[in-house]
Amino acid sequence: MPSLHEFELRLAAAWPPQRWRDLTVLVGVSGGPDSVALLRALCAVGSSAGQGTGKVVAAHVHHGLRHEDADLDRSLVAQLCRQLDLPLEVRRVNVAELAAAEGDGVEAAARKLRYGCFEEMAEACGARYVATAHTADDQAETILHRIVRGTGIAGLAGIPRVRRLTPALTLIRPLLDVRRSEVIDYLDSIRQPYREDRTNRDTRFTRNRIRHDLLPKLAAEYHGKVTEALLRLGQMAGEAQAVIGRQVDELTSAAVDCSEGGALRFDSTLLADQPRYLVREVIVAAWRENGWPRRAMGYAQWDRLADLLIAGVASPAETLPGGIVARHDGERLVLSRA
Repeated sequence: MPSLHEFELRLAAAWPPQRWRDLTVLVGVSGGPDSVALLRALCAVGSSAGQGTGKVVAAHVHHGLRHEDADLDRSLVAQLCRQLDLPLEVRRVNVAELAAAEGDGVEAAARKLRYGCFEEMAEACGARYVATAHTADDQAETILHRIVRGTGIAGLAGIPRVRRLTPALTLIRPLLDVRRSEVIDYLDSIRQPYREDRTNRDTRFTRNRIRHDLLPKLAAEYHGKVTEALLRLGQMAGEAQAVIGRQVDELTSAAVDCSEGGALRFDSTLLADQPRYLVREVIVAAWRENGWPRRAMGYAQWDRLADLLIAGVASPAETLPGGIVARHDGERLVLSRA
């Protein structure tokens, strides 16, 4: 049996094959270097661990945005799956249509549709895990992006390594400790082609300006290891948020009801004496769980809702971004779509 590449050994250490080799794993593969490397490395690690009862399934989502380039991405992924003798699930979605309908931006719409497809494909093939290829560089860029835009402790924690998508499906990101340069070195060493998304260099997008302008400038002129510093900040914020999250879960379970029509009802009597930060976090958690768009919601809007909730007294109805209406019903604050 061939020995594993150093990159593959790091993946095996981050996500030991004993945890997944007897299960079906759905791997999100865009055709870009990160996801192609993840798929190749997972197959190598799985093979080295011996024959399990599970399987690896590739999942590709065509977002309908980049036309011929997106078609070429799909072709490369299909060719790679034939080479590796892997099943491939493909879905096509209309990101632009959802972004226009919900007003939450193209990136948010693409993410929502992509993970919706992953859940659908995972159910179809019986997968217990969805693996995506976010790297340490993605993590650092996300944290810095949130700092620039404005964020709280939860935002500083960055991208979670593990997240439950459904009771039977878990999202895992096993490359979060791997740098992008290591991904490219791995692919070059095994002579594996991949696709480059040209829009990743379009500096009209904030994330791309952070990647190609702000982070290099910070590294060159302020702190040579700014990426490592951001990653440490994210780790510490994640540890703090884990403690806060347990309190928020308990309060949300006790004080928030979701009605059949999708309205959220917050019990002011149970939340009024809680720290203001926790009250805001309960509102954010319930809002997120309801799937409402958050892009246009900033600190001022979350804090205003905390005001209404803590006050616990009737006030005129207020309309929030995304068409969400806040009103009082006795000692409850009710949020519902207009």
